[in-house]
Amino acid sequence: MRLSFELQRCAAAALLVLPGLAFGQIYGMLNYETKSPESLKVLKTPVATGERKEGIAVIDVDPNSKTYGQIVQDISLPADLVAHHIFYNRDQSKAYVTALGKSELRMIDMKKEPYTFKVIEVPGCNVGEDVVFSEDNKKWYLSCMGTQMMIVGDAVADKVLGTVKVAAPYPHGIAIHNGIDRILLTSTVRASDLGDAGEVISAVEASSGKVLGTYKVSKKPSPSGEAPVEILFVPGANPPVAYITNMYGGTLWTATWNPAKKDFEVAQAYDFSAQNAGVPLEIYFNNKADRMYVTTAKPGHLHIFDLSAGPAQPKRRALRLRAERSAQSSGNERRIGNHRRSENRSRRRQHGHAQAEGLQPQQHGAPAAME
Repeated sequence: MRLSFELQRCAAAALLVLPGLAFGQIYGMLNYETKSPESLKVLKTPVATGERKEGIAVIDVDPNSKTYGQIVQDISLPADLVAHHIFYNRDQSKAYVTALGKSELRMIDMKKEPYTFKVIEVPGCNVGEDVVFSEDNKKWYLSCMGTQMMIVGDAVADKVLGTVKVAAPYPHGIAIHNGIDRILLTSTVRASDLGDAGEVISAVEASSGKVLGTYKVSKKPSPSGEAPVEILFVPGANPPVAYITNMYGGTLWTATWNPAKKDFEVAQAYDFSAQNAGVPLEIYFNNKADRMYVTTAKPGHLHIFDLSAGPAQPKRRALRLRAERSAQSSGNERRIGNHRRSENRSRRRQHGHAQAEGLQPQQHGAPAAME
């Protein structure tokens, strides 16, 4: 199957470059779904979708390969799973797929081909969002936006160890720093209708699961409706610094660790309204951690920040990428609960974890052109 043909009938939701494969292959993973009849109504010539289908396409992305651009494996998923994101563990030996429609987490052993799933039941987790991994790669942590829960799992045996009810509702973004024994989670929006937007990040002691409280990431009176959505620690920062994107507030915040107080101090770092931009979403860092990349969805821009003056002192650079929308790409959908948003996304959220091409990930994306 040629990629260009196959993806015309599928809505792409996540893309990952697969590491360390035998024989030097460079593969990508793309989770897809059949487009809904509603999304096809915008087309000039609507087509029938047939029965709903979900799956993960494994694609050859090596330009020097004879099968470049082809789907080399199509891994089927239940049609009602509503697969969401794909995350690697720290050594990239496993990939995990979160789900919005079922209380399940799926694991792929990246060392075994053809790729298959192990289903991990995660009772009490509705709207599974993001996964991070402990520094020793022995535990994973899953945010559950529909049930105000964080699931703790054994990353070796891949089974649930426990659940933590976090301090604020709608946990979405999650970041871990084992050096200070902290996990931070964003309080975003109600999954069913994007309402009741949060304004805080909540903290958990990583070693014990003890809930420690919240930090408001807004200058406005409560309820501010900022909807903090993603969070990521700057790799190697000392003291540790985490960045937070406020989806509705249009701002970028920092949570900086105070070693003397053993607590975080939060501050607004950037307001995207200065660039007539809004809905900031994903965060990336390069390996040196002197560059930060943040996406905004309105309009679709990639913003580049210089962190050479310090991890908590972002200076926005003039270069940016502008997303180009088309009839085909407008049908691509991302879901949080019952809603959908455009994206082409690949990420792993964890402290100090490097990925290909020198980027520390999270990413929202779309077809882009240099501006």
